[in-house]
Amino acid sequence: MDALAQLLYEVRSDGALFSRNLMTPPWSVGFAARTPLTLVTMVRGTGHIHPGGGAAPVAAGPGDVAIVVGPEPFTVADSPDPGTAPLYVVHGPDLCTTADGEAISDDLLLSLRTCGNCLECPEAILLTGTYQVGGRVSERLLRALPRVLVVPHGDGPRPILDLAALEISRDDPGQQAVLDRLLDLLLLATLREWFARPEADPPGWYRALGDPVVGPALRLIHDRPARSWTVEGLAAEAGVSRATFARRFTELVGEPPMAYLTGWRLAQAADLLARTDATVESIARQVGYGSAFGLSVAFQRVYGVRPSHHRQAVRA
Repeated sequence: MDALAQLLYEVRSDGALFSRNLMTPPWSVGFAARTPLTLVTMVRGTGHIHPGGGAAPVAAGPGDVAIVVGPEPFTVADSPDPGTAPLYVVHGPDLCTTADGEAISDDLLLSLRTCGNCLECPEAILLTGTYQVGGRVSERLLRALPRVLVVPHGDGPRPILDLAALEISRDDPGQQAVLDRLLDLLLLATLREWFARPEADPPGWYRALGDPVVGPALRLIHDRPARSWTVEGLAAEAGVSRATFARRFTELVGEPPMAYLTGWRLAQAADLLARTDATVESIARQVGYGSAFGLSVAFQRVYGVRPSHHRQAVRA
């Protein structure tokens, strides 16, 4: 499993909140599902994503795919003017309210998963889908992303987008499962394209995966965290001296090899504690610690709690 796939492992679209918005100008739609990741795309027309917090709006043209990071509410409008009041606020696939939380009128609730002010001939078609995100490993991905990122139409996953737009307009058996899988594909394809763009600022570990020296070592760390890795051992796998490897790894990734290895092991341990019933001793050995005590000391130093307390907290 490659690094991006591992980081997306706990990004879940199961039961995703898909919404379709059919609009004619002037329009503004608020989104308040409060999920960690929201995919936004203009199937038709141009929109402006207002992320809030005083940040400048981000334009999204026809076929562009954007990702909004963070649970804070945001708005998409036809205008860059942040003063346009939302016509309604989307809270879920079948729940749209006024900005004050009141039920919207029937003429705005157009059909299943669809709100808007024009069913027959909308000038703008806006699709959104939301993701749940869990786990310390996936947090590494979220920290690498800006509040709003956009992949233009020419570089985006258009065939997947077309399928999603077609599926969301239907009401057939199994629709939710189909939408979930399409949303997974959209997210992975969008992130991969965005990381490759010149304006993107991918994390050091992502850039380093393409390096002939550091890349193979990173994959070994990701795939085999339980192995007793040393700087010398990783350098030997990379075919360079210890000093050369340590210097190049630190320059590209932004932290020394052993510090990165520790962070990766502890992130995996945190996720195993959250989603399995394995003992702390068993998890310790899975991620490269010789005992539960060794894992507990490192875990408490980095996360401030014991592994057992972390498990209790995330399951509460």
